Amino acid sequence: MRYWNELEPAGLVGHFLSHPPEGFEALTPSAGLPGFIADFDLLTTADPQALRYVTALPGHCWLRKLLRWPTYFFGTTVTEYMPMATSIAANALPGHLKEDWGKRTRLLIIKDVPLQSCLLSAAEREYSDTFLAACQQLGFISVEGQALAYVPIDFSSTDDYLSRLSAGRRRDIRRKLRSRAKIRLEILPTGHERFLTEEFLAKLYDLYQEVYSQSEIHFDKLTADFFRAVFQDGTLAGQVFLYYTEGGLIGFNLCFIHGNKLIDKFVGFHYPDARQHNLYFISWMENLEYARSRGLTHYVAGWTDPEIKAYLGARFTFTRHAVYVRHPLLRALLSRLSRFFESDRAWFDEHESSTRS
Repeated sequence: MRYWNELEPAGLVGHFLSHPPEGFEALTPSAGLPGFIADFDLLTTADPQALRYVTALPGHCWLRKLLRWPTYFFGTTVTEYMPMATSIAANALPGHLKEDWGKRTRLLIIKDVPLQSCLLSAAEREYSDTFLAACQQLGFISVEGQALAYVPIDFSSTDDYLSRLSAGRRRDIRRKLRSRAKIRLEILPTGHERFLTEEFLAKLYDLYQEVYSQSEIHFDKLTADFFRAVFQDGTLAGQVFLYYTEGGLIGFNLCFIHGNKLIDKFVGFHYPDARQHNLYFISWMENLEYARSRGLTHYVAGWTDPEIKAYLGARFTFTRHAVYVRHPLLRALLSRLSRFFESDRAWFDEHESSTRS
């Protein structure tokens, strides 16, 4: 099935449904949309100040358990935007989704609906706007989502790209890129015969788990079966960037070429080697050069770590989540407190303010 709001190949959604993250119950697409049920920590996207306040409360561990709810989600955790099928009109779709939910859980979240994204067509933007307006009419609470980083490929070379950054950032990034000389890069397409080797797949999954374990947010841990299916699927137009030092493989970056864009999707790093060799910075510049050399229009760098991505020159576009709480009193409370769950928007507003001053 093909979807609107696609930044990734549709086959990725199929692999998500066949091999959901640990603890997730994948749902057969309803009204043309994929979904899942999972336990959700309500403080996952809370701003740091709110988290510090909760942590300082007596019995905060007990409180955190109370704030972990089984939740019905429409969307996936492997797509940047909510995949939408246009067989149902935008203003009617929220009602269909609410009926499909059927109060199976206390909380319903329609996740990652794009807000006037320059990465989508005008028709897709209009559909999303109409959909969000209809959600609000049905009593959904609109909560700001994460900041999706992207870079337009409108530069002629790495030097041209870096020239747009401040002098201090240029010096720092060039210094970090010196370790590139000690790294060997190999790029393999998904479906390559190397991905039939279980030992190699296990190594790649170990690298993914190293990144997952040091991440601040632990929500969706993808499985080895999911990665096996993706790495072995030659129809996805995936490109696997493999980074080696003399000591062996220290990182991978799985990207997809879709819609004339390079979509950065999954990474795995071996620590401390990846940090010592500034692999994050190196892989960022390699991805930009790969996209430029192939005439792509954008590099889409994903949701996490907006601060470092802004430092590297990324721009940002936001989404909204449409949230429905079954209990009317809790629904009213969440509506008043929703701003405390918009940490990326708070960061972005502060970042923009400091940039202008």
